[in-house]
Amino acid sequence: MAKTVADIMTPNPISVTPKTPLQEAITLLVEKKISGLPVIDEQGKLVGMISESDLMWQETGVETPPYIMLLDSVIYLQNPTRYEKEIHKALGQIVEDVMSDRPITVQSDQSVREAAKLMHDKRIRRLPVLDQKGKIIGIITQGDIVRMMAAGES
Repeated sequence: MAKTVADIMTPNPISVTPKTPLQEAITLLVEKKISGLPVIDEQGKLVGMISESDLMWQETGVETPPYIMLLDSVIYLQNPTRYEKEIHKALGQIVEDVMSDRPITVQSDQSVREAAKLMHDKRIRRLPVLDQKGKIIGIITQGDIVRMMAAGES
């Protein structure tokens, strides 16, 4: 019988809220030796994910969009609104500023094969597991799948 997400997920994952200070989230990632955290609202519903790659904006900064000056006017050669979002991430102070707000999720009854394919196709390392009401009940990572494979339990 094929394993389901519920069989190998980590239940009740550590999470943060959108208003959690960014430094607190960074400390959690380091202390717990994890690379991402679900972001939940007051009702326990998933509203985003924050990962190490989201935090890279803090160190890398943002390049200004290409522009030309013409008669004392700035003319952007690319859409400047994309850069506004990048600047907001680079200067963020709370989780909400830097989190990914459209997380890809799975249900606990989905097969591990489906979850693995989704991670591979979307190039992500973890998937929040939601119940029917959109509340987070677990998280499944690439490491969980590899450990299952090592135990010969696929």
